[in-house]
Parts: sequence; C-alpha cells; structure tokens
Amino acid sequence: MSRSPLPRRPVLVAALCAVALSLTGQATAGPPPEPVSATALPYQDPSLPVADRVADLLSRMTVDDKIGQMAQIEKDALVPQSDLATYRIGSVLSGGDSTVSPNNAQTWADTYDSLQRTALGTPLGIPMIYGIDAVHGHNAVRGATIFPHNIGLGATRDPALVQRVGRAVAQEVAGTGIDWSFAPCLCVARNDRWGRTYESFGETPEVPGAMTTFVTGLQGETLGSGPASVLATAKHYLGDGGTTGGVDQGDTQVSEAELRAVHLPPFREAVRRGVGSVMLSYSSWNGVKSHAHKYLVTDVLKGELGFTGFVVSDWAAVDQLDGQSGFTAAEITTAVNAGVDMVMVPHDYKKFLSLLRGEVSAGRIPMARVDDANRRILTKKFQLGLFERPYTDRSLTPGVGSAEHRALAREAVRASQVLLKNDGGVLPLAKNARLFVAGKSADDIGNQSGGWTVGWQGRSGAVTEGTTVLQGIRAAVTDPSRVTYDRYGNGIDGSYTAAVAVVGETPYAEMRGDRPGGMGLDQEDLQTLARLEASGVPVVVVLVSGRPLDIAGRLPAWKALLAAWLPGTEGDGVSDVLFGDHAPTGKLPVTWMSSASQQPINQGDGKTPLFPYGYGLTYDTGTGPDPDPEPTPAPKACTAQFRVASSWSGGYQAEMTVKNTGTSPLTGWSVAWDLGGATVTSLWNGSLTVSQGRATVRNTAHNGALSPGATTSFGFTANGTAGTPAPQCAGS
Repeated sequence: MSRSPLPRRPVLVAALCAVALSLTGQATAGPPPEPVSATALPYQDPSLPVADRVADLLSRMTVDDKIGQMAQIEKDALVPQSDLATYRIGSVLSGGDSTVSPNNAQTWADTYDSLQRTALGTPLGIPMIYGIDAVHGHNAVRGATIFPHNIGLGATRDPALVQRVGRAVAQEVAGTGIDWSFAPCLCVARNDRWGRTYESFGETPEVPGAMTTFVTGLQGETLGSGPASVLATAKHYLGDGGTTGGVDQGDTQVSEAELRAVHLPPFREAVRRGVGSVMLSYSSWNGVKSHAHKYLVTDVLKGELGFTGFVVSDWAAVDQLDGQSGFTAAEITTAVNAGVDMVMVPHDYKKFLSLLRGEVSAGRIPMARVDDANRRILTKKFQLGLFERPYTDRSLTPGVGSAEHRALAREAVRASQVLLKNDGGVLPLAKNARLFVAGKSADDIGNQSGGWTVGWQGRSGAVTEGTTVLQGIRAAVTDPSRVTYDRYGNGIDGSYTAAVAVVGETPYAEMRGDRPGGMGLDQEDLQTLARLEASGVPVVVVLVSGRPLDIAGRLPAWKALLAAWLPGTEGDGVSDVLFGDHAPTGKLPVTWMSSASQQPINQGDGKTPLFPYGYGLTYDTGTGPDPDPEPTPAPKACTAQFRVASSWSGGYQAEMTVKNTGTSPLTGWSVAWDLGGATVTSLWNGSLTVSQGRATVRNTAHNGALSPGATTSFGFTANGTAGTPAPQCAGS
C-alpha cells in the first residue's frame, strides 16, 4: 500500500528500531526513510520482482511462520498483544462490533501502528495485514463518510460513480492505517426476505458485474499503485443471495447451470479486474458448505477463473462445518484442502494453530498446500507495499469524513433515488411550500444509514455525524419556518401544501434481518401515515429500507413514492431530488413485489410485480417529440466472437465478445446468430429476443458505449448443442 511518498528502511532494521518506539502511534512511525542496504536479504529488496521476493521469504520461513500467516485474529482477542508476534499471526481484523476508544480516525491509526510494530518484531519481520468490513464507507469509524448501501448504488446504474465511491472509501480506510476491506459484496439477491439484500447491487448478475468497478476504486488500477491502495474482497462466494426461502447462511438449491449463469458472473468480472481476495459464503450449494467445496473454490475459482489472490473464510465459518461449536482438526483439514488460504478464526487462535500444525505434521494437509496459501498471501502483502511502508500514512488521516467525500456521497444518494409514483406531478416540491414532515426516519442518521454503521447491526439515533433527511429539507427551502416536523404526524391540518413521510425499516444486518413472515411497514409507520392521510394533504412517502417492502395496499393513498434505500450520512441528497435540484434517475435494481407472498420474485419469472425491475420515473422536462428528426445513421462497424466456456450433457455455457472495429465510438450494439435448435435458458450483460430460431442480444445501459478498439462481452447458458454459429454484429 502506498502509505508514504518515500520508501522506508528494510523491515528487519525497522523491526529492531520498533523496540525503541513509543506505542502511542506517533506520526508515521520511525526515522527518516533510508535506501535499501547492500546487505539486505532478497525479500527485503523492493527492486526485485514480487515473485522472487516471495520465493526468497518462503524459503526462510519455518512451519510456525507459515501456519501463522494462514490465521486471521480478531483484534480484541489478542491478549496479550505480543501474541501477534509470538504466534507469527499474519492478519488481524476488527469484527462488526470491534472498536477503539475514543472512536475516531486518529485512534484507529494509533491502534493499527501499535499492532504493526508488534508484528514486525519477529525474526523475519513479516508485516500483518488488517481487515475490516468497510462496506458502505469506513463504517466502523465515527465521523467517516457513510455512502448508500449497495442496493442504492445498484439503482444508480453508474459504474463510474461506484468506482469513485470505492476510491474515496479506500482513502478513508488507509487514513486509519487499515489495508484490507471486506468489500464489495457481489451477491445476486434473488429473494428479498434475505436480511442481506441491501448488500447486493441487484437481482441480475449484470448489475453486480458492472459494479465491480468498486474493486478498481479500492485497489487502484493495480494493487499498490498510487496513494491509498486497499485490498478488495469479492464476497461471498458462491450463491449466498439464492438460498431457499432467502434464509441467511442457508442452502442454495439450484442446478450448476443456474449457479454459473446467475451467481458466478460477478466474481468472474472481479477476478478479471484483479481483485486481491475472495471471501467464502456461510451458505451451502445443494447441501455442501462453500468452505468445504473444493470444486467451487479450487477447481472453478482458482482454476477455471484464474484467481491468483487468496481465499479467506468468513467469521468462524470453518468452525461451522461439523455443526458443532469448537474447532476440530477435520474441519481445518477439509477447509484448507478445499482451497481456503486464510482462516478468520477469529478468537481461539491457540487451539486453531495447534490443530493446523498437527494436520500439517501428519501430512493430512500437504506442505505444498501450505506453501501455496502463503505464496498467495505474501504476494498481496508485497504488492501492497507493506514491507516498505508498514505504517499509517498520517497525511491521509484528516481526509476521513472530508467535505469532498461527503459531497461525493450526496451525489451518490441523489443518483440512487428511484421515483416510483408521482400522481399529478406533486414532485418536485416548491421551495416556498408549507410542508409537514413526519416519520421515524426523517430525523435519524442511524435509520437512514442502516446496518453495518458504527456497529454490526447498526442502531437508531445519532450514531455518527451527518445530515438527516429533515435537515436536508430545511436547508433546501427558502424559509425553514414553513417546515413543521412531528415524528408521529400529530398536529397536521389541511393548511399544508404537502406532507412528507419518511418511513421504513430500522437497522439490521445478517441473521437478524431475515423476514420470513410479513414484509410490510411497522405499526408506528402505519399510524403515522394514517394521521397524514386523514388530513387530506397530499402525502409524499420517502421509503428508507434495505429492500422493497409490501406497500401495494397503502399505495393508492399516497400521491408520490420515492425509494431512498439506505442513503447513509448525506440526507441532503434525498432533498436534492424532492425539490427538483436534480431529477430522479435511479432505476430499480430489484423487482418490487405486489405482495410478500410472491417472494421470490425476479425479472422474467412470469409473476406480475407492483413495479418491474429497471422501473423508475423522472420529472417531466417539458420537451416533446423532435419535430425534425435526423435520419437514422448506418450501423457502425463491430464484430462478435463466440466461445464455449463450458459444456455438459444437454447444455452449454457460452461467451460472446463484442469489439468496436470502427474508427468512431459506439453508443450501442446488437449481436444476432442462429441458435441451431438450441434454447437460451439464461443470459447476462445483455437483453435477449428470440424470433424464428434466431437470437438477438442488445447491450445493457452499462456496456453499450465502446470506444474504437474496445471490447465488452455477454454470456448465456443454453439447452442443446453449441454448434458453430456465425454471429453478426451491428453498432450504433
């Protein structure tokens, strides 16, 4: 990681100096940078290729050094802290409720540097790597910028914006010293009862696939390039959004063809972008847990997809393999041999390391597997620059929660708003209108930020700094005195221009967030809305939620409905849309149910939704049809190349690569080919029509623009045989 503009002295020298350093986290830890000495060992020489440095270091490591690198320990479990060096532990994390006191960026940086000094105090001076769930901003840190959760970012349909968000998150994470974020979640949410639906960018693979730009935002174009490069994590591999009943940590009961068509493509795209780590899912595929699935982890991820980073387990997930509490040697052997490189222990590390050492000594875990895991982990540490720049770059620390990042978050909020109803053009609201604002989420940063916000499950209230929706409304109007607020809707009468009800879900995260029963509004919301509706004032509902809610029966009483998702700390992004400073542009990343009984409901399944996938209104701009349209230009030049990715008895999976072979940019493309009797069963990164045995695929919103020489691709599964199609491409 580029933590400092200049290289530091070799790690062994730095480790010796560390003894004399205070553990209070002063500055960037250590004397001025010095050039690498002529006596430095090869792995300490930054001028050598990373592969050579890894090989040299690996040759010097003991078995204890190697198994220590494969362990990740919760920060608060390291008692005493010196165990980090004693047991050669390679990674530390902060779980969802793990914090520092006082909770601010400075203390986090001090804590990181103190731990790093301890890690460097080993004979080989191997730095630790520190992981944290920075899933919608550096959300463990009070005062950090909290961005919309992924479901809102998916509604933006803007991969470039998501990359900018990732870059800002990386800068804030690096400002606290931390070098590894457990993000992005690339789950494809297929059942909105699932409590992690808001961690998904959408219900089809094309949207999470497009939003893997977040990986580039976190890591940079290459890992370790530029300031604040943070290791990204594609999670949770594989199929956690498709469990039966939407049960968290449940069983994804689908065919391999469907698993590959729906759940695998975003991970393929993340690997293509060079994601440094992949976290496995708690869930199972047809009864076999992901952490024990050698075919999915080693054969498909590392083999077929060519993933060269390292695989990390989820929190205590290896300990779940036998269904009983407490590590067993068999669980560890199963997971490591399946392809797990680093185990998030996170607490009982002495027992874990003892069992792992015993399994390696007995040959049940081959030393070649241990070396492969270490090679993958150490490669990322070298690429991040941890051996040269092991401490926090304190020049980044003041940027945590900066005005620049909050402005970006506000932009992301307004781009995520999806306007679902606007009868009579009640929106946008006039800035001189007399308004009544109500609802439990109107003036609550905790509610509008959701789970994973200064705590695992999140909570209501003033959990961190930011702007509530109510504050955004008051800042937007010409006269704040004309805005009346009462949480419960008490005191409204017919004198108001409109009533804005900010209602929805209160914070939750995995497990506690599952909704196997009803999916409607709670009693407080219903009573508040009843008071507003009884006044006769037009009601505008702003729905703060991590998923669609069952509101069809209430919708006729509302003049407008705006899906705000979980916007984070910048509530003024919602008011930007309410008052028309920015027209709504968001599109539904998930299908909106007519009733909870329809779950699961997804695009193309034949069920009639309240609002379809991709739906979203905007404000009338007043423009009519073009009275003098230009003639349609001739198609621009492009080619399409067909490739069979895999096949099985009765079916196959294929990929089509589209290339702009012309001299001018494309704004769209289509590819047509004869199916030869085959039937397309699923498709991603395109829109399919079939007529008289001929398939035509058109671009989606995110992959239509191609500069000269640029390529994109779409994929599909089909029943039948692939044959040798001759695809024809047309550009526009």
